[in-house]
Amino acid sequence: MKDREHKSLSEVHGSVAVPVAKGWRKLLAFIGPAYLVSVGYMDPGNWATDIAGGSAFGYKLLWVLLMSNLMALLLQSLSARLGIVRGLDLAQASRHTYPPWVNIPLYILAEIAIAACDLAEVIGMAIGLNLLFGLPLLTGVLITAADALIILFLMHRGMRVLEVFIISLVSMIGLSFLAEMFIVQPEFGSLIKGLVPSALEGNALYIAIGIIGATVMPHNLYLHSSLVQTRKHGRDPKGIRDAIRFNFFDTTIALNVAFLVNSAILILAAAAFHTTGHTDVAEIDQAHELLRSLFGNLAPALFAIALIGSGQSSTITGTLAGQIIMEGYLDLRIRPWLRRLITRMIAIVPAVVCIVWFGEGSLGELLVLSQVILSLQLGFAVIPLIHFTSDKVRMGEHVIKRWVQALAWLTAIIIVSLNARLVVQQISEWRTVAGEQAIWVDVLVIPVVIAAFLLLIYVAFKPFFKPRRRAKKHLHDAAPELLPPNVKRYERICIAVDFSGVDQRSIDAAVAQGGKEAEYMLIHITESAAARYAGELSTDHETQRDAENLKHYVDRLKELGFRAWSRTGHGHPVRAISAIVNTSQCDLLVMGGHGHKGLKDLLLGATVDAVRHRVKVPVLIVR
Repeated sequence: MKDREHKSLSEVHGSVAVPVAKGWRKLLAFIGPAYLVSVGYMDPGNWATDIAGGSAFGYKLLWVLLMSNLMALLLQSLSARLGIVRGLDLAQASRHTYPPWVNIPLYILAEIAIAACDLAEVIGMAIGLNLLFGLPLLTGVLITAADALIILFLMHRGMRVLEVFIISLVSMIGLSFLAEMFIVQPEFGSLIKGLVPSALEGNALYIAIGIIGATVMPHNLYLHSSLVQTRKHGRDPKGIRDAIRFNFFDTTIALNVAFLVNSAILILAAAAFHTTGHTDVAEIDQAHELLRSLFGNLAPALFAIALIGSGQSSTITGTLAGQIIMEGYLDLRIRPWLRRLITRMIAIVPAVVCIVWFGEGSLGELLVLSQVILSLQLGFAVIPLIHFTSDKVRMGEHVIKRWVQALAWLTAIIIVSLNARLVVQQISEWRTVAGEQAIWVDVLVIPVVIAAFLLLIYVAFKPFFKPRRRAKKHLHDAAPELLPPNVKRYERICIAVDFSGVDQRSIDAAVAQGGKEAEYMLIHITESAAARYAGELSTDHETQRDAENLKHYVDRLKELGFRAWSRTGHGHPVRAISAIVNTSQCDLLVMGGHGHKGLKDLLLGATVDAVRHRVKVPVLIVR
């Protein structure tokens, strides 16, 4: 039942109507989700890896960009197919498929990827503000906290408004780099040669994996499978086929735009820096200053404008992905503004620490590292996605074809192999640098790597050997056969009261279930500081007043001919109510729908949401 209530991005789920008309009007209705995804393929993290690759190796890593784009096109189309056919995002599908001991690590890894992605966006935005307006980097990082407010405003105005805003920013980025190409005038002969694969060793391997991580971004797989569900189309086989086809067009166009932008950044670095002997440019601000000295004021201004547009658009999609991952893996809903603020704070704190502790020059290295972290997490998102879209039982006639499965597994093998090679290389370097302290690398790092490797092996091979555990019922499973209703009269009913106007409605609802034959236990939790500390020994004013009010309720019910008594709890309302109900042999719990307005309500919405998962009896919620 939860999944019927908790749709992916429920505030905009199915909010964009698809017209019955054919042709361009129908295609335009599906255009949008892939553009929100595409901004993740041209975010500031891409800039750092593309600039580092172009300045150090010229056009030689263009083939890595092309390969990454083809991988992205394949994987994003699978992600869209999963969302369209099953009505689940990738995180929800994982929760329905894997046991908790697998899902929790997958969730943690996904959150790490979101933090790394958002870190790149925060740094990029701050650098862009610094380059264009001269703001200190620390000030720029702190300003990015306000970005969370922009997405709230846009989501409130509707999904189409958000998509138009993103497409406008993408257009600004594309036009800026188109102008840059005319300024730097790249060598097209060398450019074409760069599309031919070449060997990857040392720093080239590190940057290439960073490019893959910056291009095929794991959070985009979660995001795309959710965004396609904003379209309200037919759920019959033809409607689903049309949605898959039109979303593939959307994905192809959007990701090719992202590929051109990424290529333009690498070509810009190769033409402007590598060919002039500046082969060690790895910092965005360093690239900006060199552009000024080589080409005048226009090129660096366009560069900074595109960077700000990239950071601003990427932060929106990154925070959306964070919401999708938390709700999907944990089935946990918190207020959207709080979720987005948490995501942004997780990114801001490392950036502030790096600026204060290591200086502003450390941000460029942090950008590249964030993209390598993204690449390392890719296998844990890609492999489940391939399994889910290859599942004949759940995908039905829309299951991916054998040759698509082969290409998808080849993509996954390439990603995992490159990552494994990088991990071995990095651990060897750490042990060499550590010298006599290498034992700490063996104790702290290697066990984590082994645990991650074993988890990846389980996720990859478990479905081939044993059938997956039975998935929980969700939107497209057949409803169970209904039996004749079993009319039950409750004998002992617990009623949670808080001495507000809702108490009357709660007691009325309880009496309607039990009549005068039932027994009624009134429960109240005293939450004062003294009660939390001293429990039943507390004698503060609030404890005494609550006891008097509770006695008044019980006396009144007895006057009316009902059997009633009371129980008082102390401290945390969720734990206290649950403990009393679970030890009182009640048949039913009746609660008012508003709950206590404390921190728990801020995080989860209401006390009842937490209590109903802890008690062993049915809960009747009175609004």
